[in-house]
Amino acid sequence: MGVPSVKREVHSYLTDTLSSLMTELSAAEKEDCVIVVFIAETDQQYANSVADNLKFPVEIQSGLLEVISPSVHFYPDFSRLKESFGDPKERVRWRTKQNLDYCFLMMYAQSKGTYYVQLEDDIVARPNYFTTMKNFALQQPSEEWMILEFSQLGFIGKMFKSLDLSLIVEFMLMFYKDKPIDWLLDHIMWVKVCNPEKDAKHCDRQKANLRIRFKPSLFQHVGTHSSLAGKIQKLKDKDFGKQTLHKGHANPLAEVTTSLKTYQHFTLEKAYLGEDFFWAFTPVAGDFIRIRFFTPVRIERYFFRSGNIEHPGDKLFNTSVEVLPFDLYWFDISILSLCPLGVFHNGIAEGEVDPTFGPLEALRLSVITDCPVWVILSEIFIKKAE
Repeated sequence: MGVPSVKREVHSYLTDTLSSLMTELSAAEKEDCVIVVFIAETDQQYANSVADNLKFPVEIQSGLLEVISPSVHFYPDFSRLKESFGDPKERVRWRTKQNLDYCFLMMYAQSKGTYYVQLEDDIVARPNYFTTMKNFALQQPSEEWMILEFSQLGFIGKMFKSLDLSLIVEFMLMFYKDKPIDWLLDHIMWVKVCNPEKDAKHCDRQKANLRIRFKPSLFQHVGTHSSLAGKIQKLKDKDFGKQTLHKGHANPLAEVTTSLKTYQHFTLEKAYLGEDFFWAFTPVAGDFIRIRFFTPVRIERYFFRSGNIEHPGDKLFNTSVEVLPFDLYWFDISILSLCPLGVFHNGIAEGEVDPTFGPLEALRLSVITDCPVWVILSEIFIKKAE
């Protein structure tokens, strides 16, 4: 995770940002990531003072937190920049330097991990943000994506594959003087997938495969004083902390199938990934929802919520929760009577899984009698055993 930080005239949010990012990490997650703070100033005395004021000795010693700064020779002469897009020279200088800051940080971080997440130095993070991002990336149906967005604001919470960073940096270095980063990223995607002989709608559809948004947002912008002198910004991500129609979790990798007829785009796959809720037409006896794990997994507990705040009555009734232990997998899964775990009460099914079941091959929700209403599955949580 990359956090660029520059000198601000009024207030620095860096320490609070790092505290938020690291507080929300579990011990296991801390072993699986690196946070790189890039002090984007050539004043070495200032950079050293910022580093000295970061009171995270344990995190630095363990390698969780790294602090870097550029050489005095890294930046070009900004006095020769031309004004463009109606921006005054100071803003052109600010956005040009910002592009170079991103390039430096990406080049440094590309060998640090499988994925790179661009953050800013004035944000707060939601609980479980790291595993949520990791699992969302791993559960993508293809490797075509270029950007996974975990915030709708600016360049906050943008995930890239580390293998793509060289391409992105090379493109940015060609045009860093001309346009801000968000425009350049859009141009990269246009170059990769848009056909000049097709219309704009076709281009937008193609780019949508490269840029995928996760909701709700995992990061909120808290800074008021911009790094651009004199600029006050009150940007807030409206999706952060909002009461949503679904709740996502980082579930074990699995194939999900159902006999229910899906309504519009509210698919079971999206519900399992935490992207949206699942909405289906009226269930009848014998209908099912099946979660088949890619590899057998020990499950500690489960939680399913049906209905949501807009459609509280669209619940599952008289529906059972069943599991298929891996030891019984040699039976035909389509006809096997799975081991019962529990049933839905008032639209919710939850409980612990007996550890004697061992690793599970699959989990299934089975509708026992006809339901009087459509059904929404707004939360799916399968917690793996530690």
